[in-house]
Amino acid sequence: MTKQDIEVKLSGGLEARPVAMLVQVASQYESSIYLEAGEKRVNAKSIMGMMGLGLDLGESVTVSADGSDEEQAVEGIVDFLSGKEQ
Repeated sequence: MTKQDIEVKLSGGLEARPVAMLVQVASQYESSIYLEAGEKRVNAKSIMGMMGLGLDLGESVTVSADGSDEEQAVEGIVDFLSGKEQ
């Protein structure tokens, strides 16, 4: 399992459009990918789960992945959340 902490740097936080884009990014990988914030842990490939997480600009989140491409998956999600891929 690969994990990395990241601060959300998307200007509007994770609202509907960015969440849909994040789910698309996560769905490109075979690994199971989860985002954790506080007591919540959600599947990054679930649009409803991601909407329920409700992350805002500047919030800290832990990205974790488990599977054959876990390192690439974490890197891809971290790049998206840091505003590098949009």
